[in-house]
Amino acid sequence: MSDPLVSILTPFKNTKHFLPECLDSIIEQSYTNWELIIVDDHSTDQSFKIVEAYAKKDQRIQLLKNSGHGIIEALRLAFETSKGDYITRMDSDDIMHPDKLYSLVNNLISAGKGHVSLGLVNYFSDTGISDGYARYEAWLNGLTKQGSNYSEIYKECSIASPCWMVHRDDLIACNAFNPNRYPEDYDLTFRFYKQQLKCIPSDKLLHYWRDYATRTSRTHEHYAQNYFLDIKLKYFLELDYDTHRPLTVWGAGFKGKTIAKRLKSKKIPFVWICNNPKKIGKKIYGIELHSFHELSKLNNPQSIVTVANENAQRVIRNYFNSQHMASMTDYFFFC
Repeated sequence: MSDPLVSILTPFKNTKHFLPECLDSIIEQSYTNWELIIVDDHSTDQSFKIVEAYAKKDQRIQLLKNSGHGIIEALRLAFETSKGDYITRMDSDDIMHPDKLYSLVNNLISAGKGHVSLGLVNYFSDTGISDGYARYEAWLNGLTKQGSNYSEIYKECSIASPCWMVHRDDLIACNAFNPNRYPEDYDLTFRFYKQQLKCIPSDKLLHYWRDYATRTSRTHEHYAQNYFLDIKLKYFLELDYDTHRPLTVWGAGFKGKTIAKRLKSKKIPFVWICNNPKKIGKKIYGIELHSFHELSKLNNPQSIVTVANENAQRVIRNYFNSQHMASMTDYFFFC
């Protein structure tokens, strides 16, 4: 029995400095039955010519031009063109571990449909990695080792966008790249969660994730904080919110205010709580802030926590545990 075809979907735009390393890492994969559908999203540098030269040497590389604009439309075109039973993404500025495809596809074949195959990631940069990215890498890899990526899905994107693989049928069931919602990787992660695709645990480093100042996720408006919050709230209300239970929002910083404003605009009732004595009793958007002790007066509440401070989060989590409340059922950390 021959190895199944893996389709690698890769949008690119103005990444001429990184494309050779990226493409070389794909060509050097130990798993060889792959096709790369790589889509130029209106590059203005030499990126297209670089990929064109590689495509002429390797028939597994199919170079296309995005007729639309943006990553989502490029991914949509790539997926529509692809022929593989197994689908994965790759970013044009990153590097694959030589056994990445081999590990992802074999884990997925063993587990069967209804699963998403994952691997550990490692950030690298010519200028060093910030503490924020180092913490994110450690958090993400910790979840992936346990296959518990959905357990903290409302905090951050809990599946690395260029380090997953699914069966084509499962991606279609998740509506693939059809929704026009950014950040597109976070939205797709929520749709994996909605479709109940099980995450296959992995302790193998499979992807090298490049960070640099002009990376899209750092510079494009679609990756601003408000877009993340909109996606979190959308899927919380759709998948985890129990309309028969009272809802609280814990925290009155930027994220808390944004969530409160969104809930008010949707006419969804909630109690706004915090543990900042300077804010308790005051009104924001016409809504009074209460002490967190208000929780004990509510009958079986659900809580959205928007407090960003890690020490405060530990205190809040301990409080919920003391009240015998469960994460992802009774409380949800949105940061």
